[in-house]
Amino acid sequence: MAEELVLQQGHKANQYQSILPQIQAIIKDETDMIANLANICAALKQQFDWFWIGFYLVKDNELVLGPFQGPIACTRIAKGRGVCGTAWQQQQIIIVPDVDQFPGHIACSSASKSEIVLPIMSNGDCVGVLDIDSDELNQFDEIDAEYLQQLMLMIEKFI
Repeated sequence: MAEELVLQQGHKANQYQSILPQIQAIIKDETDMIANLANICAALKQQFDWFWIGFYLVKDNELVLGPFQGPIACTRIAKGRGVCGTAWQQQQIIIVPDVDQFPGHIACSSASKSEIVLPIMSNGDCVGVLDIDSDELNQFDEIDAEYLQQLMLMIEKFI
């Protein structure tokens, strides 16, 4: 496994096209889910330098904080609560251009301004979510959703 990433500058589509194969190489021979999720967070944080990136995993009918990069975070989230709980409940990607406009947003940090959350599916059930926060408004769009969905397909193979 390569211990260094080759970071791409420029348009975010090019950055995703560069980082996703590197992530695939990092996780392909590792069987431990937590190790893989931790390295995925680190790789994405290095490439994009988002404010916060991490995983919440479904345990005992709530989302529980998993591997992440960034400041401390909310530890548990109920189904349907906040962006993460809503993405879990609806089993769909949610892009929030301005978190202050999202009803019931959970403010783990007042520095978070926009967010994208993607469900992790396994056998038709949502088993967790990838949560990414930015300290800038309107950070995420359909390009992020498209490429991060490709990442979800990689993750679903080892969950």
